[in-house]
Amino acid sequence: MNFRHIWHVVRLWCALAAILFIATSGVSRAATDAALADRLHRFTQDLRCLVCQNESLADSRAPLALDLKREIRQKMEQGDSDAQIRDFLRQRYGDFVNYNPPVSARTLLLWVGPLLLLVAGAVVVWQAVRPRQAQDGADDSPDPGGDA
Repeated sequence: MNFRHIWHVVRLWCALAAILFIATSGVSRAATDAALADRLHRFTQDLRCLVCQNESLADSRAPLALDLKREIRQKMEQGDSDAQIRDFLRQRYGDFVNYNPPVSARTLLLWVGPLLLLVAGAVVVWQAVRPRQAQDGADDSPDPGGDA
């Protein structure tokens, strides 16, 4: 074997190694991107779009929502945990950004408010129906001075 033959074999092995490295790094990058996209989607499902308000951040196409998703993705790429990102969003936008805000003194009305509205509605309906029932009951009673 001469030097020229060895040199060709080394070049061939280097080329194959480079191709293998590029191919595997592209696959691992794609897998990482897919995993990050899945994590981002799951995370933003529990967040409220600050523009649309009745839509999750994951489903929103509002410009502010897209910027916020981009910022969350950057934080995920930097290695921030979901709890750290949620704390960042809570500090920046308040508890309103969460579809399920934590129970605290500041969010008590969010948790108790629907129940209070339900009770108030039931009282209003009861007040409206009660006089009609009393009037219907008076109409159905026998006439004391009538024919017997």
